[in-house]
Amino acid sequence: MEELRNKVAESGIITIDLEEFYPKGEICSFDIKEFLFMEMLLKEKDFRASLDQHEWEQYKDKQVAIFCSTDAIIPMWAYMLVSSKLSGFASSIHEGTKENIFKSTFIQNIQALKENDYQDKRVIIKGCGDKEIPAFAYTEITSLLLPYVKSLMYGEACSAVPVFKRR
Repeated sequence: MEELRNKVAESGIITIDLEEFYPKGEICSFDIKEFLFMEMLLKEKDFRASLDQHEWEQYKDKQVAIFCSTDAIIPMWAYMLVSSKLSGFASSIHEGTKENIFKSTFIQNIQALKENDYQDKRVIIKGCGDKEIPAFAYTEITSLLLPYVKSLMYGEACSAVPVFKRR
């Protein structure tokens, strides 16, 4: 009787699951608008008083995105003041929306890959999983790996779609 062989394991193909690069921890928002007079005007004394009364503990160990959802003119020191209040609570503090922070963190995680580990290798970027992977993640991983890999595919080893093959 002929022995069963795992041809996929023998092929030397490396599978990368982009779910592993998903940002860790919760990302929450801090909208400066909530601390403005009539949601449009920053009055320094009132702004500082409102920040002093704010419950900062809710940001413990979370990534915080600071932004203003109105067209108010916000002085740069206001962002600095909010950051100083978050310091000691938040795991990280960023300017921008939750979506901006999610995307930049996801890209940073992908860019942390050691490209040399994929030199002249056959690589599959896993297609399906439990979490939705945004298109920018596939674009980023492709740009990062193309100069190094022998071939790049999308999907699963049993039904991969060829994306790139070095000649």
